[in-house]
Amino acid sequence: MSKNDNQQEKPDAQEASSRIFTIPNFISFVRLCLVPVFLVLLFSGHNLMATFLFALAAGTDWVDGQIARRTNSVSKLGQLLDPAVDRILMIAGVAGLFFVGRLPLWIIVVVLVRDLLLLVGGAVLIKRYRIRVPVVYVGKVATTLLFVGFAGLLLNWPLIAGLGVVDVSWLPGFSGETYSWGIWFVYVGIVLALVTTVHYAASAVAQVRAAVRTSESAPAEQR
Repeated sequence: MSKNDNQQEKPDAQEASSRIFTIPNFISFVRLCLVPVFLVLLFSGHNLMATFLFALAAGTDWVDGQIARRTNSVSKLGQLLDPAVDRILMIAGVAGLFFVGRLPLWIIVVVLVRDLLLLVGGAVLIKRYRIRVPVVYVGKVATTLLFVGFAGLLLNWPLIAGLGVVDVSWLPGFSGETYSWGIWFVYVGIVLALVTTVHYAASAVAQVRAAVRTSESAPAEQR
């Protein structure tokens, strides 16, 4: 519904240019190219390399944010490309973990549905109302926790004993079975992600209503 949660540090206050060939945009493009390579490595059983590429693609989002802020190279393309790459990387991560059997289905559904809502909702708001919902810091933390958790699940080491409070397989970490430490980062990230999604939805509704009121009050020749 907005640019990626991780992009809170990229200043909306700077005026976005129409430039295409910028260093942050190049980094976002490279990150996008890493996604299919990551999936091929994961499905081929190369866990260590797959984890490294996933962490690299996720971590460099912070790098292009720093570059954009320090070099005043925020662009309109970057405001669209960067969050899209993060959403694609998030979807690729959970899908890959599901197919290798390291995430229960309900977590996949929650993350995928949320990310698809952000992608589709953001595109509709921009195209129809020219609205971009500002990002909150908690959203950045949520995305970071999810990426760290997914990296831990991809690495699948070290494994730690579960709490043993329930006897169900769809709550790894809470059952007695050993599981990757990354699952706890995923749980906290999901909770924060859902909280920020509610915030984004409320903010979008408020902005749409304001835009509609402005449109209705404008003179006919300006509509």
